[in-house]
Amino acid sequence: MDKRLFFLINMAQHKLFKFVDSKSEELLAVSVTQVAAMLFIEKNEGCQQKELCAALGLNKPAVTGLVNRMKKNGLLIRKACEEDGRASRLYLTDSAKEKLPAIFPLLKEVNEALCEGFTKEEIEVVIRFLNKLMTRFN
Repeated sequence: MDKRLFFLINMAQHKLFKFVDSKSEELLAVSVTQVAAMLFIEKNEGCQQKELCAALGLNKPAVTGLVNRMKKNGLLIRKACEEDGRASRLYLTDSAKEKLPAIFPLLKEVNEALCEGFTKEEIEVVIRFLNKLMTRFN
């Protein structure tokens, strides 16, 4: 059994992301990154791109490309910010809002699959470990 934590976490994240991304594309015709952006924008309607960058952990050029693709696909509207003419605010289209509810059963299925075969206590340790990683290396 491999015990290299960094390697295992990286590979597990990659495989999980790839799996969920393919399911998201299949179910919604939207990438999992676009779904993450849609979920953030839904909760933060009218957010600026820089806020989306921080939320997704992506750099500015990556989010600019993401936003442009989402705009092209009819998922969001970009409006000029009234307070800062250089910035824009992001809003979901009705089409994006209609797609979002379909992602929740998939996320539930993935979370259940992740927990399968483990006790509640073991899952609590994993949750504590992953949260500690996120705060330690922030």
